[in-house]
Amino acid sequence: MDGLGENQTNFSEFIFVGFSELPQLQVPLFCAFLLIYLTTLTGNFLIVAVICFNSSLHTPMYFFLANLSILDMSYTSSTFPKLLANFLLDCPCISLTGCLLQFYLVLCMLCTEFILLTVMAYDRYVAICNPLRYAVIISKVLCMKLSAGIWLFGFLEPIPYTVLFAGLSFCKTNRINHFYCDITALLDLSCTSTRNIENVTYFLGAALVMTTLFLILISYIHIISAILKIQTKEGRHKTFSTCASHLTMVILFYAAILIMYMRPATTYSMNQNKIFSLLYTALTPLLNPFIYSLKNRDLQNALTKGRCRRMN
Repeated sequence: MDGLGENQTNFSEFIFVGFSELPQLQVPLFCAFLLIYLTTLTGNFLIVAVICFNSSLHTPMYFFLANLSILDMSYTSSTFPKLLANFLLDCPCISLTGCLLQFYLVLCMLCTEFILLTVMAYDRYVAICNPLRYAVIISKVLCMKLSAGIWLFGFLEPIPYTVLFAGLSFCKTNRINHFYCDITALLDLSCTSTRNIENVTYFLGAALVMTTLFLILISYIHIISAILKIQTKEGRHKTFSTCASHLTMVILFYAAILIMYMRPATTYSMNQNKIFSLLYTALTPLLNPFIYSLKNRDLQNALTKGRCRRMN
């Protein structure tokens, strides 16, 4: 093997360390993660089902919300089934190919969410700042095109990272100090130069984060400006309530990402990274249905009607 010493091995299989350093908590952690996963799937699936089967919710805002719920289910499913299985296995292993696939899927979901949250901010901007032309601007055709573009971008953008990652050799150890194939944990295992992938990750990642965050901020500056012009307090509250859920999700998601990846390299701790990773792989998808159902009257009414129909 080129570039490897005589006593080194280019590993083709990895072992997840996960949360094994807490042996006394294996059963409680398994139960907690299983509950989080099932709750996430149930809550987000319920949101999608209510939107699909309630004609009054067939609007752009709820169309994009359904996309967000599908994304959250996919996001959690890219890591949690393997995490849960590892609690039950004697050897929590994953092949290099499997690790590469998980690495790619996590990045796909991450990139897709950045773009989707930005499009949802634009939708709220048009609805509040240009309400008379909202139906014309945010048409069904545009919604379908935007949705296709969001998912297409999300699955194309991580390709450069994945190609560079596939070219790395891993020989230091085959133990990944994480619960999924996270980029920072994998780079620590490489015995070849990681400068190219670090540069690409930094520049493309920072460009995506900062561009989408800037566009969201611009949208909300216009939204807040429009809300402040409303004469009545009730009118301002009612208008702001239509974007409060989205704003809450943006704050949670971007805060988790910035804490995770924008810290100085000298402060990195893999144990801390595992906790921070749970913020956007588990907490955000888990809270999404609760935040939207608690803050949105139309969704609350649709859920209530659905329960009443089942009871009757």
